[in-house]
Amino acid sequence: MTTLPLNERGIPASRIVLGCMGMGGSWDAEPYTKEHVKHAEAAVEAALEIGINMFDHANIYARGKAEQVFGEVLKAQPGLREKIIIQSKCGIRFAEGDIPGRYDFSKSHILESVDGILARLGAEYLDILLLHRPDPLMEPEEVGEAFNQLKKSGKVRNFGVSNMSAGQIRLLQSCCDEPFVANQLEMSLARFGWLDAGVHVNQAASADDTFPDGTLEYCRMNGIQVQSWGPLAQGLYSGRKIDNEPESVKVTANLVQKLASQYNTTCEAIVLAWLMRHPAQIQPVIGTVNPDRIRACKDALHITLTREEWYSLYVSTRGRMLP
Repeated sequence: MTTLPLNERGIPASRIVLGCMGMGGSWDAEPYTKEHVKHAEAAVEAALEIGINMFDHANIYARGKAEQVFGEVLKAQPGLREKIIIQSKCGIRFAEGDIPGRYDFSKSHILESVDGILARLGAEYLDILLLHRPDPLMEPEEVGEAFNQLKKSGKVRNFGVSNMSAGQIRLLQSCCDEPFVANQLEMSLARFGWLDAGVHVNQAASADDTFPDGTLEYCRMNGIQVQSWGPLAQGLYSGRKIDNEPESVKVTANLVQKLASQYNTTCEAIVLAWLMRHPAQIQPVIGTVNPDRIRACKDALHITLTREEWYSLYVSTRGRMLP
């Protein structure tokens, strides 16, 4: 059973998280503007309005500008920091000259990254720090040393990972004193490999499964909150049209719309409710910073799809019957 982290006042994290990747403008050296700050303020206000008190960042988002504009929001509302939970990630490094983009879990990089994150946010601590993507050169002892130092200094309260398998988490956890609280994975109606990996056991179709075996089960057994990035599938089932749309997407989008009418709610709420119906108690990290789309997610907290409705969406998006 997972236990969501508490904020400074002992209030648990919300079941839905607002992802802040869309804040701060372009992913280049162009500075952010007052308009970017206003957009961030509107997104945060909409999130708070529907009960979201947890915000997800990464040091690479808009090359640090997402955290900077969020810091401006915090500065304008002095009491806000104590009411919310802030999560950020590190470990991805951009290309520099002839050096390619890469991952870096070295102790020095983790410590420097956290100092940079806190400086951009204008905050004294992070509620949660996640390692963004697996580093093949990872030395778990170094990670453990970095995490211990950050915990003792008060700069980070909780730790976790992103895009990692059960085996990778076990290796890291063996050298880290603090139990990990989260693993953030891509999960949605469009990315359902985490389900197929389970139903394809003892089936020939399992050869095509890429989701790491046992990861979901490991997280559930060890109290690690499973977070879903990209849970709205970039609007694929709530109005966004794409070229050469697969038949399974059309059929599933129609079914989502039918259920939205049945529950008198939005398509976004149904898409999230499908994820949240799973017993792993998945915590969606919605990536939109459009205030209207944020508000459209509100009802997901109050909708419990029936087993038949849930399976109808799953089979529909698979585009084929279950084995």
